[in-house]
Amino acid sequence: MSKRSRDAYAAPTVLKPFQKKNPDLVQVVIETPKCSRNKYEFDPKLRTFTLSKVLPSGMVFPHDFGFIPSTEADDGDPVDVLILMDEPAFPGCVITSRLIGVIKGEETKDRQTERNDRLVAVAEESYSHSNVKELEQLNKTFLEEVEAFFVNYQKEHGKKFKVLGIGDSKEAFRLLRRAIEKAA
Repeated sequence: MSKRSRDAYAAPTVLKPFQKKNPDLVQVVIETPKCSRNKYEFDPKLRTFTLSKVLPSGMVFPHDFGFIPSTEADDGDPVDVLILMDEPAFPGCVITSRLIGVIKGEETKDRQTERNDRLVAVAEESYSHSNVKELEQLNKTFLEEVEAFFVNYQKEHGKKFKVLGIGDSKEAFRLLRRAIEKAA
């Protein structure tokens, strides 16, 4: 393969975390679309999205799920983001978003426990969620359902997920800045 054709492939992991025009907006790379039973992940070695898991019948991702590029969370992966928007996106789509909070959590597998927080954001172009500035503005039932999804999702894969609480947008930005420094 020539260098020219190799460079034509997308490389979302080299994108910057913030949008250039407005540093309050983050770039989220979608891995798994809303309502999908398939869990996709970006494989930096292959430079493509791959199928990593299939959820059981009746279980789907409640919202688009992705990561903020050029970051490293405590689990060694880019920072996870659940993104609220009007319609599902597709793997590899970059969505300019506004952080509204964080679902703080830890996961345990084989007696090893590590933090695995999920930032929550609203797509900048969302109509349905355009007025939401903080996670606590969302319906309590909505938050309980999202938390239950992560608990059940991890349980399906032999892990235990414990929700430690939620944080506001300022806490989400603090976690993001720490993950950017860690990745540098």
